[in-house]
Amino acid sequence: MSTLVWIVLPYLCLAVFVAGHVWRWRHDQFGWTTHTSQLLESRLLRLGSPLFHLGAFGVIGGHAMGLVVPASVTGKVGISEHVYHLTAVWGGTVTGVMLVAGLALLIARRFVNGRVRHATTTMDKVLYAALAAMVALGMTATVGTNLLGEGYDYRETIAVWFRGIFWFQPDPALMSEAPLVYQLHAIGGFLFLALWPFTRLVHVWSAPLAYLWRPYVVYRARRGAVPPAQPSPAALRDAARLPISSGRP
Repeated sequence: MSTLVWIVLPYLCLAVFVAGHVWRWRHDQFGWTTHTSQLLESRLLRLGSPLFHLGAFGVIGGHAMGLVVPASVTGKVGISEHVYHLTAVWGGTVTGVMLVAGLALLIARRFVNGRVRHATTTMDKVLYAALAAMVALGMTATVGTNLLGEGYDYRETIAVWFRGIFWFQPDPALMSEAPLVYQLHAIGGFLFLALWPFTRLVHVWSAPLAYLWRPYVVYRARRGAVPPAQPSPAALRDAARLPISSGRP
């Protein structure tokens, strides 16, 4: 069972993640978009979207720092374990709160606004449910275990197991000893990667970075005589309704 959950499942989810993106690009390029609903509702979106994206960037950066960078590397550059722990916990809490607030607003607008609710697909509902579960587990681990609880050094167990997946040497025993909330968060993370290619999240790989270096678009006015203004349909209709004069005084 341990081998199935901590070795087979991660590789299966990564395979679906890669193959799913290839399939989506080959068969659904017109659907490769954010499916934005900004025209339907913008007030909640204007606040919720920046909070969600800024929080997501911070959370992803924190996960990359904690899982990819070994403790020995941060120690060599002069970052003590105490400083790293404080930065990770408080930074994760702040960005996590931003992510929770933004996600809550984005979900709320899907139910509060009727037009946005009708434009919400089944896959959108699955995506929001998966995001909510992932965020809830992550905040429980960060706030409940590391901030308010006794703490857990995931860099010596979960991070080593995670890096071992990409070196094709994962050790399932490292995850078997982790707290349950961390285990569920790890399983949910890989399942979320398998879901990714079939949702609107594919727009992440189509960020318009070319706008940063493309040449400016020059607009020039066309010179020439200005055409006379044409009467509007309403003016023509009103003119047709006027009585015809007989010409007598």
